[in-house]
Amino acid sequence: MARRDTGTDDPRVRVRPGKGSRPRTKQRPAHADAHHGTVTRIDRGHYRIHLERAALTEDGSGDITAMKARELGRGKVVVGDRVAVVGDVSGRKDTLARMVRVEQRRTLLRRSAEDGDAAGTERPVVANADLLVIVTSVASPEPRPRMIDRYLVAAYDAGMEPLLVLTKSDLADAAGLLALYEPLGVRSVSTRLDPSSRAEASRARGDGVEAVREVIGGRTSVFVGHSGVGKSTLINALVPGADRVTGHVNEVTGRGRHTSTNLQALELPGGGWVIDTPGVRSFGVSHVSSTDVLRGFPDLAEVAEDCPRGCTHEQGVLDCALDAWWGAAGLDGAERGLRRSRVDSFRRLLAPSLEAEDPVPSTHRKEWE
Repeated sequence: MARRDTGTDDPRVRVRPGKGSRPRTKQRPAHADAHHGTVTRIDRGHYRIHLERAALTEDGSGDITAMKARELGRGKVVVGDRVAVVGDVSGRKDTLARMVRVEQRRTLLRRSAEDGDAAGTERPVVANADLLVIVTSVASPEPRPRMIDRYLVAAYDAGMEPLLVLTKSDLADAAGLLALYEPLGVRSVSTRLDPSSRAEASRARGDGVEAVREVIGGRTSVFVGHSGVGKSTLINALVPGADRVTGHVNEVTGRGRHTSTNLQALELPGGGWVIDTPGVRSFGVSHVSSTDVLRGFPDLAEVAEDCPRGCTHEQGVLDCALDAWWGAAGLDGAERGLRRSRVDSFRRLLAPSLEAEDPVPSTHRKEWE
């Protein structure tokens, strides 16, 4: 290759080579010596990770803090992700490891933003969880079947098994909710754990907490529910030392106060993990298609097989089999009302913009988004 003209013959003058002479490669280091762990908490760009080999850390806890490597790009890492880390994994104060790889996810719980410019945008929430534990109170605050339906849709879309936990069953009869969801194959557990009771006393009475523990033991479970249903109180009973902040229900509005403000994975005694999520008053599922929404309504999915090809199942669509199902002749008032409520709930999910009834306060929205 011809010598580059530098404008001088003085050999003492050193000229940087041009960009064209710099060989570049897209190959990235394999990091074969990386250690694996699970993301348990995210706080302002710092990732708390529980290593599979806990003995690597000085205190034997297996918990370290890491930063995301630049080569991972802008893809979002969420609680539950299984990751590979290199660098300082001692876990000492003021030390940081480097997260270099995110492993393939088994499941991914997602939700959609419902307000602002990001409305309809899909947001990953938790990865690699087995169970979606839907916590709802029988009374104070009143149960919200439409919210439960949305959680069911999200669970089926994520490939997770749903579990319905009905709290405060000592305050009202849970038979109505059980009759609504047990025929759909949704497993349910009732507890008498209300926010004013002590966790130790509740365990001593055996008020359903042990039944929940048996179902979630050895598995990774995500606890969801709107504010005030007793989710944090239940987690405190399941995980000694969790110390999740509990709140109360406003007697005037009948709504709870947000206490959990971030996602946190907590290890269960005897094996398994519980992931606590912030209490919300809405949960968008607009990223899920109408066909996927039907997975959360197996009773309606069977009926919809008789719909014309390409039927959207929306309100006012001609020849939709769902209308003929709830409006069939010979039904008594109770059965007709139950069928109509199921169809209305399903159709409401097809138009999530109608759910903007009470968005999550901005102080608690960032963790979800």
